[in-house]
Amino acid sequence: MNKNNEHLEALSEIRSLMERSSRFISLSGLSGVSAGLFALLGAGFVFYYFDVVPFKAVQYYTLRPDSPLFGLSPIYFMLVIAVSVFTLALCSALFFTMRKAKRKGQKLWDKTSLRLLINMIIPLIAGGLFCLSLAYNNAFKFVAPATLVFYGLACINASKYTLNEIRNLGIAEVLLGLFGMFFPGFGLELWAIGFGILHIAYGSLMYYKYDRA
Repeated sequence: MNKNNEHLEALSEIRSLMERSSRFISLSGLSGVSAGLFALLGAGFVFYYFDVVPFKAVQYYTLRPDSPLFGLSPIYFMLVIAVSVFTLALCSALFFTMRKAKRKGQKLWDKTSLRLLINMIIPLIAGGLFCLSLAYNNAFKFVAPATLVFYGLACINASKYTLNEIRNLGIAEVLLGLFGMFFPGFGLELWAIGFGILHIAYGSLMYYKYDRA
């Protein structure tokens, strides 16, 4: 009986070593929660800026406030919000992931994390250029849904180098984005759900499943 247990423990250790060598498992669930909170905060600022109520199918991207906040036009205001949310989410992700890696004695940067970064950044760059082309051609109503689609594709593409749950998150983001492409009046609401609520739900699940162990 003891020999069987020893064999099972050995197999478990081998599996753990193989997983650590082929997958980036230091990704913290708290990074998803913080990113979601920043996204919801950013969406709230946009709704406040345009003085609209969510889920009223208002095409916010066509509105021109009489008194722009902080002296910023709608385009520049939304650009500032997008850059701010991205920066804060990235910084929080690095902070919580570094803290988890240090606590578990794992390397933050290696060949696996490099593969993860490359596979995620390619769809993100393509999506960023695609969204810029939409804005350049005054197709602003498709920008928010398109960001969800390309972000979801990035998650799916990178999921083979990290936790499997990332793939499910990516699929959900793509579906939300595609829905938004057909109903652009709800683009910002879907953006808040995808980058906000889904990130918080995913991050919470990952935290209770992996981080507390």
